[in-house]
Amino acid sequence: MITLQTADNALKNMYLGVLSEQLNLNANPLLTLIDKNSENVVGKEVHRVITNGFNGGIGAGTEAGSLPVSNGAQYTLLKSGLKNLYGKIEISDKAIRASASSEGAFVNLIDAEMQGLLSAGKFHMGRMLYGTGNGYLAELSGWEEGSAVFEVDTFKNLMVGMRVDLYVDGEKSNEYSNLTIVDWDIPNSTVTLSKACGADLDLVDTVEMYAYGSGNGELTGLGAIIDTTNFTSLYGVDRTNVAWLKPTKLTASSSSFGEEKMLEMVDTLATNWNANVDFIAMSYVLRRKYQTVISTNRVNTDILTLAGGYTALSFNGIPVVADRFIDENDSFFIDSTTLKLHQLCDWEWLTNDKGQILRQKEGYPIHTATLVKYAELICDKPAGLGYLQYY
Repeated sequence: MITLQTADNALKNMYLGVLSEQLNLNANPLLTLIDKNSENVVGKEVHRVITNGFNGGIGAGTEAGSLPVSNGAQYTLLKSGLKNLYGKIEISDKAIRASASSEGAFVNLIDAEMQGLLSAGKFHMGRMLYGTGNGYLAELSGWEEGSAVFEVDTFKNLMVGMRVDLYVDGEKSNEYSNLTIVDWDIPNSTVTLSKACGADLDLVDTVEMYAYGSGNGELTGLGAIIDTTNFTSLYGVDRTNVAWLKPTKLTASSSSFGEEKMLEMVDTLATNWNANVDFIAMSYVLRRKYQTVISTNRVNTDILTLAGGYTALSFNGIPVVADRFIDENDSFFIDSTTLKLHQLCDWEWLTNDKGQILRQKEGYPIHTATLVKYAELICDKPAGLGYLQYY
C-alpha cells in the first residue's frame, strides 16, 4: 500500500541524488565546468577575499647586493547575498490515492513530476548563468485591450507554461502578476498570456516580462558582469575606475566573421589578465557561422566530448558551445577557473518540523514538495571574461 510516507521516502532516498546530480552536471555545459563548494559562505552571504596583481619579491640582483623588495598584497573583499533557488512539485491527493494500490502507477506518477521539475530546473539554471540576476525575460509590445496576445522581442528566455510577472515602466504590476505563458507563435513573434490586457495598460507604457517572483533574486550571471552601464558596482565593489572588475570587450563585423578575431580575444585575455580560455559560448547564429568558416576553409571539424555528455566544436582545442540564452551577436570567452558557485548546501528538500517533504497545500487537496538551494555565482576576475560582440 502506497502512503505519503512512502512518497516521502522515495523523494528523499531515490530521487534527491539523481535530481542534484542532473541539475549540477547536466543542466548546462558551462555549469558543469564551474566548481561548486561551500567555502566563503558567511551566514547568508558569500565573502570572497581576492588579491589583485602581484606582491613583488621576485627579482635578480648581484651576489652581495640587496634582496628584492616585496610589496604588500592588494586585497579586495567581494560580497554578495546567497540567492534562494527553488523547485516545486504539486501532486493532487486524488492522484496519490488512485495509485496507492499499484507500485508501478505510483512510480510513473512520481517520475512524471520529477521529469517536469528537472526540465524546468535545467532551463532556469542555464538562463540564470547568462542573465543579469534580475529575472528579466523579454519586452512586450503591440497589445490590444481585451486581448491576451502580446508581441515579444525575444523567445530565448521563454517557454510555454512559464509563470511570469509584468513590470510596467519599471514597477512590478500587481494586476499582471503570476501569469502563465499559455501559448506562443514564434513566426509572428507573439505570446499568449493567461490574462487579457485591460484598459489600464497604455500603448506608451514600457511593459517587460520577468520570471515570477524572481525580481533581483537570481544568480549574478554573465549578463551582469559584462553590463558595466547598469551594474556600476559588482559584488559590493564600485568598479567605475577598477580595470580588473570590468570584462574585456571586443567588437567585430559579423560580415567578416572569422577565426582571427576569436584568436585575438584569446590572446588578449592571456596577455593582459593571465586568463586561459577553456570554454567559448556563443549564439546559435554565430556557431553556424563558425561551422561555415571551418567548412569553407576545408578544415577538419574536431568534435570534443565534454563532461556531462555534451559535444562541442573545437577552436584550437577550446570547446565552442552554442547556447540559447546568448543574444544573436554575442559570444563569451571564459576561463572557468575564475567562476565559482558558492553554496550553503547542495539541492535539498524542504521539510516541516516533522521531517515531512510532501505537505498538503492549505485549503487545497494538493500535496507539494519543494527543492531548495542557497547559492551565488562569483567571478573573481571579471577582466578575464571575454565578451566579443558582432555588429
